[in-house]
Formats: sequence, structure tokens, C-alpha cells
Amino acid sequence: MSAPESSAPVEATVRRVPRYGVFMALGAVLGIIAAGIITMAGSYEPSTALNVVYPPGQVFGFALLWMVPIGIGLGGLVAILLERIARRHDRVVRVDRETIVAED
Repeated sequence: MSAPESSAPVEATVRRVPRYGVFMALGAVLGIIAAGIITMAGSYEPSTALNVVYPPGQVFGFALLWMVPIGIGLGGLVAILLERIARRHDRVVRVDRETIVAED
């Protein structure tokens, strides 16, 4: 059994921080949804300049290449803004710090 070697009250800051990965993943999902909407809203008529018709799958792929990174970036930006807002509500609390040395 190990016993506490020392304990001293110290001040610690408690604050809520958003999970960046969750916001970025949500942004990626919203980017996929936006790419699907863009794909469904597009017209698939031959181009007058090149006389080329792009299939919906290819349009969806091109839209994903743009929309997913934009969604990830916007999700990260929202998380940063929420962290800045949450920083105003920081609390300072007193806690007991203990150092425990394990005996082998």
C-alpha cells in the first residue's frame, strides 16, 4: 500500500473546452450532405464549349473534394469560437494536490 508523501492546497482553473474532433467530424458530415444537395440540383446537359456530360457520380466526387474540407474547416472554426466564449466562464478552485509514491 502506498502512502501520500505530501499534500498541499493549490489553485486550479476549471473550464469547459469543446471537443474539436466532434465539431470537425460534424462539419465533414455537413459537407457530404451539401455535396449531395449540389449534385441533385445540378443539370446534366452537354456543355456548349466542350460537348461533355459529367455523370452524377463524378459531380458528387468533385463536390466532395471541395465541400468536405470546407466543412471540416468551418467546424474547427466554430469550435475555436466556442472555446473563446467559454473562456469567459473559467472558474478558479482550490484543490488538494497529493504526490503518491508507489513502493515496489
